[in-house]
Amino acid sequence: MKTFPLLASVVLVQLSAFSYAGTVVNGNWTPSSCGEKPIAPAIKDTDIDAFNASVESINNWQLKAKTYYDCLIKEANNDNSAIALSANREQNNHRDTVEKIRETIAATEKKLDK
Repeated sequence: MKTFPLLASVVLVQLSAFSYAGTVVNGNWTPSSCGEKPIAPAIKDTDIDAFNASVESINNWQLKAKTYYDCLIKEANNDNSAIALSANREQNNHRDTVEKIRETIAATEKKLDK
């Protein structure tokens, strides 16, 4: 009976990986749950106060960018894992189908040879 909790946890992990799948459009992948990519602020050079304010904006941008890119990498890794699991599952299902066909053919040939 220990199999059910293990199987349930594997299914939940796979479902959670799929629930945050990114999007591919024209060959470009983008994450779906990381929000908008932060845009780098411009450095203002009109005076010292404007420059200092732009440096503060850059520091804030760097924190937001780190959060965004950490999320992007996590989501990309989850998508890669989900794709690999799905592809392997499909390949295994195909192998099982081919094996069942071979077994049916062999059994039918044996039956008809009698």
